[in-house]
Amino acid sequence: MSSISDPPRPSDQAEDVPQLPASARAFDRWRYAGVFLLLFLFGTETFLVSPLLPTIADSVRTSEAAAASSVTAYVLVYAVAAPFLGLLSDRLGRRRTLVAGTLLFVLSNAAAALSTGLTLLVVSRAVAGLAAAAAGPAIWAHIAESAPEAVRGRALGLGMALFSCGQVIGVPLGGFLAGLAGWRSAFWALAVGTAAAVPLLLRQVRGRTEEQAQRADAPRVGAVRAILAGWADPTLRRALLVNTVFNTANLGAYTFLGALLVQRFDLSVQALGLVGVLVGAGSVAGSLLGGRLGDRARTAGRSDLPLLPLWGVLLAVGVAVAAEGPGLVLALAGVTVWFVASGGFVTDQQTLAGTIAPELRATSSAWLTSTMYAGTGVGAWAVGAFGDVADGMLVIGAGLALPAALGALAVSLGLRRAAGRKA
Repeated sequence: MSSISDPPRPSDQAEDVPQLPASARAFDRWRYAGVFLLLFLFGTETFLVSPLLPTIADSVRTSEAAAASSVTAYVLVYAVAAPFLGLLSDRLGRRRTLVAGTLLFVLSNAAAALSTGLTLLVVSRAVAGLAAAAAGPAIWAHIAESAPEAVRGRALGLGMALFSCGQVIGVPLGGFLAGLAGWRSAFWALAVGTAAAVPLLLRQVRGRTEEQAQRADAPRVGAVRAILAGWADPTLRRALLVNTVFNTANLGAYTFLGALLVQRFDLSVQALGLVGVLVGAGSVAGSLLGGRLGDRARTAGRSDLPLLPLWGVLLAVGVAVAAEGPGLVLALAGVTVWFVASGGFVTDQQTLAGTIAPELRATSSAWLTSTMYAGTGVGAWAVGAFGDVADGMLVIGAGLALPAALGALAVSLGLRRAAGRKA
């Protein structure tokens, strides 16, 4: 395992695309059009079912609670399968897993659109989770290894911002389309949009290089050991634990944000939809800001992710203000700070996962998603255990954000010590 502060090595360079000169400072956004389009569509897919749930349940003649199992199927399959498929990406190359995952995503959304009963709908959503688990980690690894080092954080931040745009733009567009032509049209649109990304991917992501072929022929540890290798690295292990705690606070509390705002301010469904746009906009701003500030810190010689603890502190402040701040305006300001912190944190974590162990980029990124979903589930259960939503959000959301900030500080200090030893 290597430190994030190590100088670039041959294995740190792009495996699937031509190497860029070390002096490159600009980030060619259009060069990544295919994977950025996929991230937008994945973001849309993740959040699309919630606003369509009553319509879907009525169409397939089931209850809303039963129809919601399609969301659970997507999340669970992604969380369980992602580390295994991330390892495939690390060993077989980005192109194969990306293209296979993308084509499977097309088929799964077409199957969802054709669903006439609950069983096919749930199965199609599970397959969509499998497709995203194959393509998602490969995308983050591809961006991290092919973007110039000076703008790596900016590239990852833009990718995360586009994922968040799926919530801000894609979900409302899907809802509008569903209102015009029925809920199935939203899934057909996802299938068509994903199919359109395939030619871009084939042109963008090259086949295995000679170096990657040599790595494939080299002796390797067993699959289980390789999947768990990230947990054996002290820095990655701390980062994954911090990721779990941070998202127990972050997304666990977010599960009840709508209920909180209704309880405190009696907001309508339409107003809650606008709050969702605010959440997405905060995530976009945080992702872009986190990437840019991270790149500046590294340019100045700071390769220890100095902003990582700050995101935990801002999360605690944002959740506390949203839960207890006087007045709707201040509460919404708290929500904005909350999701700026969320976007910045995720960008820093993806930068770490893409740098700390070059041979395990996709596997490390997959573990970030799996621990995020694990934290979300635990957090939602914990907040829901409180009789009062505001109390639960304060104790779990704001209360756990501070330990996450301390853990992030330990990660940053560990990186700094490793850099000192290398020097």
